[in-house]
Amino acid sequence: MLTPTPWCLCYAPYAEFRFQLCARAWCLSEEYFTFKGRMLSPDDKMLGKLDPFYRSSVSKQKTSAEIISEARNALRTVRTQRPFTPQEAQRKLFGPASSRTSENRPPSSFSLHASSFESSDSRPISGTRLSPLELKPKVPASPTREEDSCFSFPKPPVDPAKIRRISSARARLFRAASQGALLPDRSLPPSDSKKTVESKETVMMGDSVVKINGIYLTKSNAICHLKSHPLQLTYDGGFSEIKEQEMFKGTTSLPSHLKSGGDQGKRHARASSRPSSSDLSRLQTKAVPKADLQEKDAEIEVDEVFWNTRIVPILRQLEKEENIETVCAACTELHHALEEGNMLGNKFKRRSILLKTLCKLVDVGSDLLSLKLAKIILALKVSRKNLLNVCKLIFKISRNEKNDSLIQNDSILESLLEVLRSEDLETNMEAFLYCMGSIKFISGNPGFLNEMISKGAVEILINLINQINENTEKCGTCLPNSGHLLVQVTATLRNLVDSPLVRTKFLSISALPQLCTAVEQYMGDKDVCTNIARIFSKLTSYRDCCAALASYSRCYALFLNLINKYQKKQDLVVRVVFILGNLTAKNNQAREQFSKEKGSIQTLLSLFQMFHQLDLQSQKPVGQRGEQHRAQRPPSEAEDVLIKLTRVLANIAIHPGVGPVLAANPAIVGLLLTTLEYKSLDDCEELVINATATINNLSYYQVKNSIIQDKKLYIAELLLKLLVSNNMDGILEAVRVFGNLSQDRDVCDFIVQNNVHRFMMALLDAQHQDICFSACGVLLNLTVDKDKRVILKEGGGIKKLVDCLRDFGPTDWQLACLVCKTLWNFSENITNASSCFGNEDTNTLLLLLSSFLDEELALDGSFDPDLKNYHKLHWETEFKPAAQQLLNRIQRHHTFLEPRPIPSFSHDAGEQ
Repeated sequence: MLTPTPWCLCYAPYAEFRFQLCARAWCLSEEYFTFKGRMLSPDDKMLGKLDPFYRSSVSKQKTSAEIISEARNALRTVRTQRPFTPQEAQRKLFGPASSRTSENRPPSSFSLHASSFESSDSRPISGTRLSPLELKPKVPASPTREEDSCFSFPKPPVDPAKIRRISSARARLFRAASQGALLPDRSLPPSDSKKTVESKETVMMGDSVVKINGIYLTKSNAICHLKSHPLQLTYDGGFSEIKEQEMFKGTTSLPSHLKSGGDQGKRHARASSRPSSSDLSRLQTKAVPKADLQEKDAEIEVDEVFWNTRIVPILRQLEKEENIETVCAACTELHHALEEGNMLGNKFKRRSILLKTLCKLVDVGSDLLSLKLAKIILALKVSRKNLLNVCKLIFKISRNEKNDSLIQNDSILESLLEVLRSEDLETNMEAFLYCMGSIKFISGNPGFLNEMISKGAVEILINLINQINENTEKCGTCLPNSGHLLVQVTATLRNLVDSPLVRTKFLSISALPQLCTAVEQYMGDKDVCTNIARIFSKLTSYRDCCAALASYSRCYALFLNLINKYQKKQDLVVRVVFILGNLTAKNNQAREQFSKEKGSIQTLLSLFQMFHQLDLQSQKPVGQRGEQHRAQRPPSEAEDVLIKLTRVLANIAIHPGVGPVLAANPAIVGLLLTTLEYKSLDDCEELVINATATINNLSYYQVKNSIIQDKKLYIAELLLKLLVSNNMDGILEAVRVFGNLSQDRDVCDFIVQNNVHRFMMALLDAQHQDICFSACGVLLNLTVDKDKRVILKEGGGIKKLVDCLRDFGPTDWQLACLVCKTLWNFSENITNASSCFGNEDTNTLLLLLSSFLDEELALDGSFDPDLKNYHKLHWETEFKPAAQQLLNRIQRHHTFLEPRPIPSFSHDAGEQ
């Protein structure tokens, strides 16, 4: 480099050109661009600060100026693709790549029959005998004849229109019961209060008390009462005539499941003489207004009528019908009827009858029918064993991809999500597992995507992860089956995050920290870690999600721990390294955070060494390598890790505190050079180009202990095979490295001795401004040496530079500035412009420079305001100073001769 004297600074040769990394450095971004550095003015460096690293949840749209700026830095589109996850051939809880053995995971195949279900769906008996209540209920006195004469038994069915009118009243009753009130706080109109409609009640027999139609009678009175009004339990739970002894035996001729309440009736018959708590509450009804009691009885009567007129016929049809389509239609009708009568849920007293009838139909074996049965059973709010079995039933059906349309048509997804939303996780962990398995299967079908988003699946699943995290933290250990469940949840989210709407939801509900916490707690579960790594590898390909993950301060240590623990697990490691590449492509703050983590560089180096050895072991001898279609071979597993790893090294090398450390690390530089030695572009193009780009970033740092500087000539020799290849991407990366190395005189000598300069001048004809920019940078560094300036004339370099100025000047003032600086260095010892540049090129330069220095002409382009400001900035700060100096020099050393007059044709003819 020629050192300028203080008094002639403007006439000194321009400083060496190198691809700087300060603000617009080369890196492999998540958008797969290669960013090259350039000579930056202070104003230009400020542009790099306009783009904040931590963005809001809505990604900022790039301005035209930013697009052009990145285009200047991007020489090519780098194909650093996200690791590919093949779709599993079969639908199972755990795929073939799972780390779980068959003995340590729940089965995906099992048998399920009607006998698997429990018709009562009641809580299991605890085995603890309860102490009798000290409070003895008072037995009502025997009714008088007047009272007996006013007893009212069930009336004929009520008009269906009345049923619908009173159904809302029943709904209010359930709401009141759920809040602790047995009856609503309103009374019937006076006209209705005169009616006495007694409800039908199960006969309760003890030592001395029998309850009939809501009235407590002594046993003797009950017998007397039955003699005058003999009753029998019917299918609908009503009463008809029967002999006295049959009543007290508790037996009828009907099937057991058709008796009043089925098994429930048997339990009442076997009950002890001690009144139940519900009976005690009924004894207190004397304090309740009589109108409210009558309203309750009226509502119960409506239930009985609705059951007899709407439900019973459908149940009979289900038991007798043999046609599957008819049975399916009846199930649909039954579900609608139960919903209309507010009989869904777990508070309906005839629920056990319904369950027993429905569960018998499971053995039919029809997937369509089973789905309809499962939907009704779930709507009845079953629990424990029944909940597990119905989830298994749906899981079994959803394993067949052909059933997806059936699941979608019957809205089974909504029922499954309701299970996750409302049921207790710890109590129903296994049921949740198979429920999530079904959701995972259908989440892989794009047809379910919108439905899952609209029904809140993302929020439900993230809340489920949060519950698992909290339970694990509370217990201090992972609960049984929680890891299995987490695999299904994370696999489902992995299928969903491709949607922009899902990514927006992830950011709005802070899902990323929850996933990181799950990785921390389940670090020993490779399946969980792999699924979450797949989620992050997708999310970090987007700017806003990448910034959100980077804001989680513990993520870098978390990813380093994953690499150290699963170093030999390629499918997990390659994704973690890909994520780190995305994070460190954003800004120096991310690079700094990662490099400050304890052992970060050593972890990358260890990973590099291991997979480098694996790649060497997999290499075939040169004679055995296939020559045909070698470029089309996808990278091997080891190569894929090395591709992502060199990308991380290139990105963190941009940081001024990290780059010199890496450049001085003999192990890292040695591995990069070894990669260029044994790998060709035909073997693995992406790995060779990434390794070359990493060397380029390291070559920027001119430090004394730099291994790159020590081996600069060897590196220049390795680059020759890239220059002579047919791969333009490889050529460009090699030229960029020469742009940094050519600051050294020895490297300049190497360039001239090996005719590399001729290759650079040939690239000026490429008619591609980025290629011209790179080649012109190398020529600029060569012209610093006076002895090498003559090479520009040998290969027609002056004319090529002038052509670049003419072709690209109005649209690329940075390239135009570089051309002016190269010509300035070349013409340092000028005495005559024409003899220096040539007469034609001199005139062209005078015309171009004069025009380009006219601000109105130079900036009179059809650009949007933002783009116009961008061009004006670089025109004023870079091109104008260099072009003005060059124009002044040419004008001072150019002789403007008057044109010789043309002789008159007529005068010459006259003389002749």
